[in-house]
Amino acid sequence: MTADTRPTIAIIGTGFGGIGMAAQLTQAGYDDFVIFEKADDVGGVWRDNEYPGAECDVPSHLYSFSFAPKPDWSRRFAGQQEIFGYLNECADRFDLRRNIRFGTEVLTATFDESAGEWVLELNGEQTHRAQILIAATGQLSRPAYPRIDGIDSFSGTMFHSATWDHDYEFEGKRVAVIGTGASAIQFVPHIAHRAAGLELFQRHAPHVIDKPDYPYRQSVIAAFKRFPTLLKASRLATYAWLEPRGLGFNGSKSGRLLISVFEKRYLKSLKKQIADPELRRKVTPTDPMGCKRILMSNDYYPALVREHVDVVTDGIERIEPSGVVTVDGKLHEVDAIVLGTGFAATEFLAPMTVTGLGGEDLNEAWRDGAQAYLGIAVAGFPSFFMLYGPNTNLSHNSIVYMLESQFAYIVDAVREIDRSAGRWLTVRQDVEDAYNADIQAQLGTTVWATGCDGWYTTASGKNTQNWPGFTFKYRSATREFDPNAYAAPGATHA
Repeated sequence: MTADTRPTIAIIGTGFGGIGMAAQLTQAGYDDFVIFEKADDVGGVWRDNEYPGAECDVPSHLYSFSFAPKPDWSRRFAGQQEIFGYLNECADRFDLRRNIRFGTEVLTATFDESAGEWVLELNGEQTHRAQILIAATGQLSRPAYPRIDGIDSFSGTMFHSATWDHDYEFEGKRVAVIGTGASAIQFVPHIAHRAAGLELFQRHAPHVIDKPDYPYRQSVIAAFKRFPTLLKASRLATYAWLEPRGLGFNGSKSGRLLISVFEKRYLKSLKKQIADPELRRKVTPTDPMGCKRILMSNDYYPALVREHVDVVTDGIERIEPSGVVTVDGKLHEVDAIVLGTGFAATEFLAPMTVTGLGGEDLNEAWRDGAQAYLGIAVAGFPSFFMLYGPNTNLSHNSIVYMLESQFAYIVDAVREIDRSAGRWLTVRQDVEDAYNADIQAQLGTTVWATGCDGWYTTASGKNTQNWPGFTFKYRSATREFDPNAYAAPGATHA
């Protein structure tokens, strides 16, 4: 194709996936794309999750693009506002705002086989056509609300951590927090510091390890600015520090040995922070370490030992206008309820409807759990690619590293479509099935398959989230786009 007839591209979302993908397309010479963003600014989860204490659990030098280094991160683990600012800086650095349509939500995406294009139905009764569709909606974009009887009857203030009510005054109030996941362990200390009483309703105790965080001295930041190789070295050293930890999740003998070392270190730290044996019993996890997401905090356990904080392990039976009723019949009267119940991570792309060849609905194709070739492409859905798709989540390293592998692969796919005069391609069903059978076989030997109930798995127990190996193996698998794994127009999609 000529420069004037290069394939048109639509990208959904402006988080790390959408911004990074657009930047890489631009650098590869493909600038005929539109990015649809339902909000009024870029940032994805780092725009939306602005609860107090929100910060990353991956060091900043690695939780950023290799092609857009930031030497002046203020601390080793950046907070929400700084990461949000970084994504805005990237949007400006690569001149992407001119391609973004803010306040525009993609409701449906339907492939028009005769035209070889995706037809997007947008809010406001608008439509848009593009030859290539890239979904960068991520896995943590839709808050999960608990199904508790009477939840709508509560007469006080209630909100989810992803929709934080910054106008609510916690001082002098009795507060219930439901959930003890990654968000909760960050905002609980801030509520505990202000509220008159805090009851933390916990179903399963998480592993919360110490966070090796610290601010960067100005002299160090100046050195990173003056000598870019130092920043690259820091990024490489961080990767080398984190990557071996992937061994601890694979279920091997050496992996179990590694995780046992971390478990002993964790229990020693827990005993040091919580002297009360009853409270320590409540917050000691019963699941194998690594089965659920391992969390990091230096102030979560200290918050729990405050006299006005209580950890409630009895199950919740219902919610009444005045508070929470547990299964023992006790009414916990509170003024506010904060939901730290995470996200609907296994519901990829929802609530958007995606329709491929022959009118196949993607939700129907995924009725037994989401899957995709390399976590990127789905059979029967031509020229459609996902970022941070099924089985590309990590428990030990930076998702940005995985995203950059996907960027390179998708840019190669765009080049292939370009070379073929815009003909669409769809991954072969046999290739996708063989790939995912191997992924699930590998996952079956990991710590995630030990029976714990977490957000990595669907209700039926299928792990649709995690990558079962090292990130460098994923990079190797996505290093080159293989046209032989794809079917051309008119081929049989068996």
